[in-house]
Amino acid sequence: MKKMMPWLITILLAITLIVVAAFLLMDRFFPSDANDVNQAVQNVEAKILSADEIVALTAEITDIKTNLADPDYILSVDIAFQLDSAKSKEEFEKIKAIKITPLIIKAIADARPEDLNGASGKDQFSSKLVNIINKNLTEGTITQIEFTKFILAPM
Repeated sequence: MKKMMPWLITILLAITLIVVAAFLLMDRFFPSDANDVNQAVQNVEAKILSADEIVALTAEITDIKTNLADPDYILSVDIAFQLDSAKSKEEFEKIKAIKITPLIIKAIADARPEDLNGASGKDQFSSKLVNIINKNLTEGTITQIEFTKFILAPM
């Protein structure tokens, strides 16, 4: 037993050092996406626009009505999209009926009623829409989404 004690201490010390090193290096190998998102939000919030600029960069899609993942519920929604430039708004206006509206309908069809309850549910859903739609835009990006009408009702 006395001959094994130094070996056991050495093994335990080596395992402890490996675990500590793994925790210290985890951020380097697996960077947190939350930092990128927070930095992007701060960059967007830093740009303060006048009312005229907001109107010039905002496009609307109105009167979307579709079922949720739970077929007993229906959602009627109007959405205002604020884009980053006039050129991106022009592109958005061209493709909103044929490309953007179907993406929104698919996103709504995947949502459950409890996912859309409260301000946090709407914020998460609007973040999901921003990510989905920005992947499909070739010019510019959406910086903000606001629901101008949001009616969730059982059928």
